[in-house]
This record gives sequence, C-alpha cells and structure tokens, in this order.
Amino acid sequence: MEKLDKKNRLLMGITLFSMFFGAGNLIFPPFVGAMAGKSSLIAGAGFALSAIGLPILGVAAVTKSGGLENLASRVHKKFAFVYILILYLSIGPCLAIPRTASTSFSMAVVPFVKEVKEGHQLIYSIVFFVVAMLIALKPEKLTEYLGKKLTPCLLVLIVIIFVGSFLHPAGKLALPTGGYEELPMIKGFLDGYQTMDTLAALNFGMIIAMNIREKGIQKEQSIMKETIFAGWIAGIILCIVYGMLLYTGAISSDTFKGAKDGTEILTALTQFLFGRVGVIILALVFLIACLNTCIGLLSCCGKYFHSIVPKISYRNWVFLFAFVSMIISNIGLTKILELSVPVLNAIYPVAIVLIILAYIEPFIGRYRAIYPFVVTFCVISSIIEALEKKNIVIYGITSLMKQMPFYNAGFGWIIPSIVGVILAILYSEIIKGKVKKIH
Repeated sequence: MEKLDKKNRLLMGITLFSMFFGAGNLIFPPFVGAMAGKSSLIAGAGFALSAIGLPILGVAAVTKSGGLENLASRVHKKFAFVYILILYLSIGPCLAIPRTASTSFSMAVVPFVKEVKEGHQLIYSIVFFVVAMLIALKPEKLTEYLGKKLTPCLLVLIVIIFVGSFLHPAGKLALPTGGYEELPMIKGFLDGYQTMDTLAALNFGMIIAMNIREKGIQKEQSIMKETIFAGWIAGIILCIVYGMLLYTGAISSDTFKGAKDGTEILTALTQFLFGRVGVIILALVFLIACLNTCIGLLSCCGKYFHSIVPKISYRNWVFLFAFVSMIISNIGLTKILELSVPVLNAIYPVAIVLIILAYIEPFIGRYRAIYPFVVTFCVISSIIEALEKKNIVIYGITSLMKQMPFYNAGFGWIIPSIVGVILAILYSEIIKGKVKKIH
C-alpha cells in the first residue's frame, strides 16, 4: 500500500497545522487563560474540544465522506451548494482572510509607529495580500512554504514566549471573570468557535490531499489515510501550542487586568518579559501565523470557486479574493470580530451536526431522512439564537426557543436537532409502512 515516509507525513501534519494556526488561534487562547484565571484548566479543556477536537474530526469526516460536497449533499444538493458557498465566504474574503491582515497590522505595525495614520493600514494590507497571493498561486507548493520554512520559525518564537513566562511569571492566577465564573468549560467551548477552525477543517483536507498527491501517492484510500494522519499530527501540535498560550494568559491574569483581547495581553506580557525585543518577537509571531492562514484560505477559496465557475481561472479568483479581503481588512480588527460572532453562531452548529452525522453514517444508513430533518431543525434554531443575541426577536418562536434546555449555555440547537432525528425515523418508518401496504 502506498504511504508517505515519516518525514513527509510529519511535514503534511505541520503544513495543516500552519493553515489552521492564524489570527484567532493566537488571540483567543491567552485571552481564555486570562479571563478564566483559576479556572483556566477546565476552560482550556472546553476550548480544546471546539478548537482542536472538532477541526481534526472535521478533516477526517470530510475525507471519509469523499469531500464536503458529498457530505452536505446527503441533506440536499441545493443545501450543499448554499451552505458551502456561505462557508467559503465566511472563512474567506468576508471574515477570516481580512482578519489575518487586520490582526497582524495591529501587532506588527502599530507598536512600532508613534502615530497610526489613515494610510498606514491600507499600505500594509496591500503588501500583506500581495505576498500571500503570490504564494497561494502555487497551492501544490504549500508544504515547501509553510511546512518547511514559516511554521518552524513560528513555533520557535512561541516557545520563547512560553519559556520566558514559565521562568519569570508576570503574576499569579486571578479569579475567573468575563463569563468564566459559572460554566468555564462551556464558555471555553463557545469561545473556540472564534478560531473558525472547524469551518476551515471542512475545506483544508482537499489542499492537504493535493500536496499528498504531489508526493507521488495516487490511490484514493492511501490519500485518505495520509490526510487523516496529517489531521492527528496537526491536532497534537495545536494542543501543545494552545497549552503554552493558555498558560501565558492565565499566569498573567492578575497582573494585566482589563485587557480587551488576547493581543493586549500578549503585548503587555512580552514587553514585561523582554522589553522592546519582546514586541519584535510578538510582531514576528503574528505576522508569520496570519500569513500562513491567509495563504491557506486564499488557496482553498480559489480552488472552490474555480470549480464552480471554471471560466474564471484559479489565479483570477485568488487575485479577486485578495483584493476584496484587503478592502474589508481596513475596517479594523474590532469591527471584524464583532461581525463574526452572530455569523459563527448561526453556521457553526450545522458544521458540528454534519461532522457527527458523518461518523454515525453506518448506523443511520437506512434512515436517509435524518440528514435533511436534523440539519433543517439545526439551521432554524441556530439562526433564531443568533438573531436573539443581536436583540432581534421573532414573536412567539424566540420565547419558545429560550425555554429549551441548554439554550442559555449557547446550545439551543441541540434539542431541535434531536427532535429532527426522532421525526426523521418516524417519517421513514411511516413511508416504509405505506410502501409495504401497496405491495
């Protein structure tokens, strides 16, 4: 059976890690640690479930299902097209890609200029996206750019920050704040949504598969196996890195109170540890991580949209997304994060449901109605919940949803999804009964 050697297998895992690890992955772990304080261990476990567990399961689920389109088409072909389109726009030019530029600007440029002028971010974003676009135009070479060159540098810089925090702690663990007082694990799980990695995981598998083919592996079964291996390697690295970042935030939670996000915590911490050199180290960390993810996302989106509109070349799609992302990135990091919350709350549960259904496929094969029923109930409840978070209430329906178990914890979609399973089974049995009567 065809298989990669140990070196290339590790390289594929590192490449997938680098595609995952971007702006959100740097911002949120230290912020979770700082907010959770003494509850950071249990909060970190919740964060790891949604920011590591779900993405890795997602890579495997989509690979086993023969691609995201095949998996989503089990609901309906039209649903597959619409959901995948929304997914790519979210992890692409509308949210995730612009976030890579705005985050890296705030960390790699702002600390080094006396006054941020109006044109600074525009100039930076142009340079940032030109570099990312030039690399993304050769997606089959991502293992060379990301796995061998940029990611090792990124990991070394993160280890330097962690070791500094371990040897010279900035303070002590504080009491939990910011929603981590009562249900730290649930809060950590929901904050894991902000990394957007579960959504990205549904798409990154095909890029890794492409790079595996470049290494001479041609049998689909072998490609599937190697892609899953890459997912597990990426998950292990993510776990180690998140653990280090969570620790740096937690150990400084009592010293750097009132931070708005993880960027402020990391900036204050690195300045405390290394002075001006610390700011340079942090700038390099953010620049490399954000560039890695931007390249991966541009490549993914370019491949997908070229597949549905082949008249426009892959090169032109990448150029278009880089240009649109450059424009959106200039509205600023805070605004992008604010816009991302309701969108993620609406589409993330559907991704989770699809991953779960992919794994229980052998047990539900006779009940094909489960896919459309469950996803429909999940979509409706998720949208209602996301709208309610923005103070948009649907008379009668929103109040009913708020009575559901788990709603206040952010999982109002669970009960409707279970109801969907029950109704799908009943529907299938009734249809089968009618068919038997006819015959």
